[in-house]
Amino acid sequence: MEQKNGSSFTGFILLGFSDRPQLELVLFVVLLIFYTFTLLGNSTIIALSHVDPQLHTPMYFFLSNLSFLDLCYTTSIVPQFLVNLSGADKSISFGGCVVQLFISLGSGCTECILLAVMAFDRYAAVCRPLHYTVIMHPRLCALMASASWLVGFANSLLQTVLIFLLPLCGRNKLDHFFCEVPPLLKLACVDTTRNESEIFFVSVIILFIPVALIIFSYDRIVRAILRIKSAVGRRKAFGTCGSHLTVVSLFYGTAIYAYTQLRNNYYQDEGKFTSLFYTIVSPMINPLIYTLRNKDVKEAMKKVLRKDSDSR
Repeated sequence: MEQKNGSSFTGFILLGFSDRPQLELVLFVVLLIFYTFTLLGNSTIIALSHVDPQLHTPMYFFLSNLSFLDLCYTTSIVPQFLVNLSGADKSISFGGCVVQLFISLGSGCTECILLAVMAFDRYAAVCRPLHYTVIMHPRLCALMASASWLVGFANSLLQTVLIFLLPLCGRNKLDHFFCEVPPLLKLACVDTTRNESEIFFVSVIILFIPVALIIFSYDRIVRAILRIKSAVGRRKAFGTCGSHLTVVSLFYGTAIYAYTQLRNNYYQDEGKFTSLFYTIVSPMINPLIYTLRNKDVKEAMKKVLRKDSDSR
């Protein structure tokens, strides 16, 4: 067969859950509900962080960045997935696949780094409270957030280019519900061992270095909290970190599990359901975690609702 590259295709076929047609309707309804809540929840966090002056702090600056990342991540995947679930057409254009991979991979990588930055912010708040405003200067916050975006999307650009340079020899059936690195590698008609090793190495750096920084930060935080004599003070200190630690556990737990299985026969049903969790469920529940466990966000929401009711 004559060798072709990906650009010779009009598109890819996303097999997704097409072998389980009875599941597709259920998934469509559930995903539509989840996506709606994701849009509302994350948009609310962003809006509140800008509207309420009490939320003009480093913590909420990073949180609004996290919410915007979650919006980018899910929006790059879910609308196309909903279209494919709603009919017999399971295709995605070549350009659409490139954009989907670039945005989803870039958002995921950026979130890994941003969660580590947020851990440093919590470390400064708990362990260096008297110097917090000096350490977490607005210029430094903007620099760290910008660096997270830059590194995340630079890595995504590199991986996206390398993936789509691989010859596919006419193969275009992707055994997944969106364009992701491991299933795309399986379409290549050449030996991808080197590519898999390089991607695995980069994944280890992107995932485990931020995890190491988070563990280091929380080790210091826990030690500082245990030195607090007041039980109320300890609860308050733990409360400022609880939401972030919950989000970190959910995101990294599933992401590390998925990408450490890169070389195994993983991206079948188990891989698809795991991907559903960290691409759709996690971005939806992140705003709930921060609003339900955070008094400042609750108060900001009450203020907005009061103003809205008074204006009527």
